[in-house]
Amino acid sequence: MIAKGGNNDWRAPLLGQARWRWWEFLLWALAFAAPLLLPQHALMVNEIAIVALFAMSLDLVLGYTGIVSLGHAAFFGFGAYAAALFAKLVMPDPTVGLVVATVLAALLGLAASVTILRGSDLTRLMVTLGTALLLLELANKLDWLTGGADGLQGVVMGPVLGVFDFDLYGRVAAWYSLAVALVLFLLMRRLVHSPFGATLRAIRDNRLRAMAIGIPVTSRMAVIYTVAAAVAGAAGALLAQTTGFASLDVLAFDRSADVLLMLVIGGVGWLYGGVAGAIVFKLLQDTLSSVTPQYWMFWIGLLLVLLMLVGRERLLRPHTWFRKGGAA
Repeated sequence: MIAKGGNNDWRAPLLGQARWRWWEFLLWALAFAAPLLLPQHALMVNEIAIVALFAMSLDLVLGYTGIVSLGHAAFFGFGAYAAALFAKLVMPDPTVGLVVATVLAALLGLAASVTILRGSDLTRLMVTLGTALLLLELANKLDWLTGGADGLQGVVMGPVLGVFDFDLYGRVAAWYSLAVALVLFLLMRRLVHSPFGATLRAIRDNRLRAMAIGIPVTSRMAVIYTVAAAVAGAAGALLAQTTGFASLDVLAFDRSADVLLMLVIGGVGWLYGGVAGAIVFKLLQDTLSSVTPQYWMFWIGLLLVLLMLVGRERLLRPHTWFRKGGAA
């Protein structure tokens, strides 16, 4: 029986999810105002914008498609080195360099997508981790190109759009990263709230059932993995461009682990989970490392244990921690 409204009724839930809420406008307005309101923390704003974009890229494959990855830093680091090398060897224009790095990271993601199409979650964990480790060792060995363990130095960036020079306080860098993050967020939001995004969630929930109803699972996984790689590459390019430096750290396992922690904190399956996780993680890291430089990871670990034991919704309400029957 066809419901009233005909074949367009299935679009209603997607349109409802895609509708902007008031707090979203407020969040982005505050983000762009932060470099002016808190000029001494502009560099922190820039870093949060970059890692938030990185976390959202991982959420595309983990939260929306159910592809577990321990080597997402491969695309982040590849984008960072691509942007830095482009600025040093070809031209210093950051916008062009960003596009080049994003395209190259997308091509790497397309090639690497072959490795995640078959096997179990454990297999994908090992394969994605192996990809990142291979690139890390390659960057270390090609020291004549990448600088090896010393990093790629001497990267000088030109002004953004030929007008805005990067300043020492990091305000232009922060606005540049926020602008790129917003544009890519809008594209990702449109993607996940489209019929294509609905098929991704179907694959995440039950891959066999998705295949049975005619969803091309293999091609969908390859496409979203490529898109996620491109976004991660853009985040890496932003880091290299705003810092003028690229080192082996951008390909290290710590990068992949940190972005996973951000999604654990913020939640998977919604893009703002990456944003929230990045904000909380970077603020905690900055605060705790200044108080206890040697043991700040202990407190992060304690937060994760509490998060798993009591749940994200109840974490800020300690009086509900010991109640039975779920969140109050």
